[in-house]
Amino acid sequence: MVKVAKGQGKKPANTAANKPEAKKISNPSRIHNKMKRSEMYGKYLLQKKQLKREMRKKRAKEAEELGDAVSHVKQIPRTLENTREVEETMVKDDDLEVMADEAEDEFAEYFSDTTRPKIMITTRPNASAELYHFIRDLMRYIPRMFYYPRRKYSVKEICQFARNKDFTHLIVLSEKSKVCNGMIISHLRSMDGSKDGPAGPTAFFKVTNVIPSHDIPHAGTSTDHVPELVLNGFGTRLGHRIGRFLGSLFPHNAQFQGRQVATFHNQRDFIFVRHHRYVFEETGHTDENKPKTRARLQELGPRFSLKLRWLQEGTFDTQFGEYEWIHKRKEMDKRRKFHL
Repeated sequence: MVKVAKGQGKKPANTAANKPEAKKISNPSRIHNKMKRSEMYGKYLLQKKQLKREMRKKRAKEAEELGDAVSHVKQIPRTLENTREVEETMVKDDDLEVMADEAEDEFAEYFSDTTRPKIMITTRPNASAELYHFIRDLMRYIPRMFYYPRRKYSVKEICQFARNKDFTHLIVLSEKSKVCNGMIISHLRSMDGSKDGPAGPTAFFKVTNVIPSHDIPHAGTSTDHVPELVLNGFGTRLGHRIGRFLGSLFPHNAQFQGRQVATFHNQRDFIFVRHHRYVFEETGHTDENKPKTRARLQELGPRFSLKLRWLQEGTFDTQFGEYEWIHKRKEMDKRRKFHL
């Protein structure tokens, strides 16, 4: 009699149904080990891709079951712009209170073209040659700008010197590793036009992504025409104030024959600064034998971005000056809260 071993000849049990679900991988950015982090990040991307594919199949199956009753409205992707926290100081287009305030603020005379700005620009002590190339581009970008060497004077002494010389604005540039990384802009003219009256405000911007004109592909050459001014994306009370502050640097008698545009575009509290010329080109003829004209933009440079760090009342005074707004370090963690 042949003995059969225990378990032989039996059909193996199906354990697929009892298989535990794959563990969800969280974002591995906190893993310190570089090799392990790279491995887990690859698995994380695959899992994310698989989840997206399953959701797409699920929506297609529901649409097939519903038939004509399914909604054909395209889903709007979630972005930082449409999921931002609601700012209490957002300004509406028909806000009469804001319009009345702006008609009597420090920059009203510039926007009504009753006063033309005159700007003095200087640098940090012992600036590198690269910073002077950036100043040259700024002098081509902003009309009526004049360079004065810094020497050993303090910013407060330069402010008083510039007020005595009837300058309306002062710009001081700083740098790190031969690249501009900061810009102080101070408004020097008092509302009554006197040299001893209260002036201001003063703002400090962090400067990033500086690309000089000669490094921009197919860049054109700017002319002496006063450019048109575009201020876009400044929605809050603080944003309106900063936008008007930057707009006061330019004369408001645009010479349209130059076809030049100066743009300050605010997005997620980063102010993108651009300088363009719009060009009209004939690209053929229409069916009626009329010339077909196409418009395009030609960048002139420079190209850089600004990030507001603080706004101060009066002229530059970091010791006794009062701050209207200051960027707090802990607010950098709130990715969906914007101030401008």
